[in-house]
Amino acid sequence: MLLAALILIGLIGIIFNGSAIYSRFFYLGLFLVIGSSLWTYWIGRSFQLNRSSRVQRANVGDIFEENYDLVNHSRLMAPWVEVINATNLPFASGSRILTAFVGKQKRQYNARTWLTKRGAFTLGPTRVSVGDPFGFFRYEKEFPARQTLVVLPMLFEVSSFVFPPGLLPGGQVIRRKSADITPHAAGVREYVHGDAIKRIHWPSSLRRNRLIVKEFEQDPQAEVWLFLDAQKGVYPTQPHEQTSIPVEAMLFGRKPKFTLPPAAFEYAISIAASLTHYFLSQRRAVGFVSAAQGAGENYIVHPAERSERQEVKILETLAFMEANSALSLLALTSAQASQIPQGSSIVLITSNIKPELLFAVEELRKRYLRPIVVLLEPASFGGAQTADQTLIALRERRAPVCLVNCNAELSQVLSHFVSDLAPRDLKKWQTPTSSQLI
Repeated sequence: MLLAALILIGLIGIIFNGSAIYSRFFYLGLFLVIGSSLWTYWIGRSFQLNRSSRVQRANVGDIFEENYDLVNHSRLMAPWVEVINATNLPFASGSRILTAFVGKQKRQYNARTWLTKRGAFTLGPTRVSVGDPFGFFRYEKEFPARQTLVVLPMLFEVSSFVFPPGLLPGGQVIRRKSADITPHAAGVREYVHGDAIKRIHWPSSLRRNRLIVKEFEQDPQAEVWLFLDAQKGVYPTQPHEQTSIPVEAMLFGRKPKFTLPPAAFEYAISIAASLTHYFLSQRRAVGFVSAAQGAGENYIVHPAERSERQEVKILETLAFMEANSALSLLALTSAQASQIPQGSSIVLITSNIKPELLFAVEELRKRYLRPIVVLLEPASFGGAQTADQTLIALRERRAPVCLVNCNAELSQVLSHFVSDLAPRDLKKWQTPTSSQLI
């Protein structure tokens, strides 16, 4: 406005008065317009921004760090530079205002963001705005996102859990090919791209003059399968508002304490992720079953494996899951139980207190599988009913039940689950029948 007024006064004065002072006003305003616009355009084009991070995967509750490199390639000074982080990551930091950015200079700074939501988030776009010394003009340049951050569910440390006993030592080998190396070699075959180098059988490879790998069968140790109920309308949620945390609270490497939102499904996701990490660290083969709403009803099945790759696959699946499926837990167990070896443990994670949960437990028992129920108390998450009757019915069926309430410490609840079981219930659950040994 000041610049426009200066030019207008000078122009009117030249037309009606002709005094030299008005000419100076007019030419000064014109010079400022041209000079400031060229200054802003020149330095705006010369700025370059690079965002980088050491990791593209992190867990909810972690502190995510990014490095911003901003370079002024021109010889002119930028009086001020505004960096705007336009990512869809909640509570993302990184937006800054830098002053006196001289020519041929490079500046760096780090941004720390507290991760509070799982999913995939683009690290960008990033907008860089510069202006002239008088603040008359602004030049904005946008740098598109080049990386994506995958935020995995929050993991809670589980020190112990009901351990799947497996079949009796010396039992028969399960005649099914295994992707892992087991003590039970089944034969050899030709190398296929992607096979691990440690599976190559070098004597056979030398004899046949081509790469030959060993095949293995599963051992009689039981598998662990996690069944996550993702049925719509099963998980209650209390209204809540996620708040950010001050940046100064994350200084000096301090990690703030994160609590899960009062949503039963978020608790179920973290429980499934924590149990996956626990059993795989115990060298157990872990499988995962759930359902998702897409073009149709889709089963999500990860066959049981015991590897770090399996944990990554399951956690990435959990990072994008929503409770929007029409398939019930009973439908999941009926469809997948026949594919699971006898004697395996099935961990049912749900907040459903309807009779279909009891039917699912009975279905698994009929197939000589060992069900464990992790039941989220719906009333504590704002639901209308309690799980008291369902809890009694499950205990009458000698099914181990871990009851989880809202705001509970999941590490303690899951780890102390074994000690809460009655000895006769645990013994009965761990003792295989004669049919399971066939």
